[in-house]
Amino acid sequence: MTFVTKLSFQSGDRAVLDDVVSDLKAMIERKGAECKGPHSSPPEHVRVPQYRNLAPGDEFSSWDYTVYARKLEIHGADHIAREVGHMEFPASVHVEIEVEQKKPLGHRRN
Repeated sequence: MTFVTKLSFQSGDRAVLDDVVSDLKAMIERKGAECKGPHSSPPEHVRVPQYRNLAPGDEFSSWDYTVYARKLEIHGADHIAREVGHMEFPASVHVEIEVEQKKPLGHRRN
């Protein structure tokens, strides 16, 4: 059985996000693992209202920011995926890791 490790990255700092993802992809490929991506999602523009107090009505101007996202997949190479899972990333980059087990075609379920 093969494992696919899906990495999702989000950040408001596009330059830092691109540096982290490109460095990670280069490291994964240098170690001989199959890496798909990075896949970019369209930037998400977020608008957050800010209130002066807990009562509705009196508010500051809204806080606007953009969130950039990238995705990578590591196929097989469980030891490399495990190493990536223990890495330190910049505080401005949010990382989510999902591991999916892929069974070969024709594999019976028990």
